[in-house]
Amino acid sequence: MSNKEMEVVRNLDTERYMGRWYEIASFPSRFQPKNGKDTRANYTLNSDGTVDVLNETWTDGKRGFIEGAAYKIDPKSDEAKLKVKFYVPPFLPIIPVTGDYWVLYIDPDYQYAVVGQPSRSYLWILSRKAQIDEEMYNELVEKAKAQGYDVTKLHRTSHSDAPPASDDAPKDKGIWWIKSLLGR
Repeated sequence: MSNKEMEVVRNLDTERYMGRWYEIASFPSRFQPKNGKDTRANYTLNSDGTVDVLNETWTDGKRGFIEGAAYKIDPKSDEAKLKVKFYVPPFLPIIPVTGDYWVLYIDPDYQYAVVGQPSRSYLWILSRKAQIDEEMYNELVEKAKAQGYDVTKLHRTSHSDAPPASDDAPKDKGIWWIKSLLGR
């Protein structure tokens, strides 16, 4: 792991960052199913400056999801360092789990992002579209590598040609979360 201090985006336009982001690649996590596909996040800005978070993934045709909230670590800072809080398990949300969400790169058009956290244990490459070309993917991987990430751990996320609509898929009521904790 790198000891290099991470550089985060400054003066992130939060309103422009809102909306749907597709996970193009990520480090495997115990909080996501190993065989999930069409993974994406939806961010909605609240009037108090917090952000509603909806993470979705599909496994065996069933939609798994978890909802949470994000907020700036230091509201007075211009750095894009946020905390995200989820309550688990999704089917009985009682235990708060908080993690760092640092925007390490955003392109000028807010179409591509690299998101990580200070321990470098988690990394996400995000796009507004479910598919990106190899040249752009490699560019984003290089941005993560420059931040000290071991990019050999990245796992590409599979996406359908026509990503499913949230309401069209049966929900798995959080069973994916239990399976992911058990390594499935």
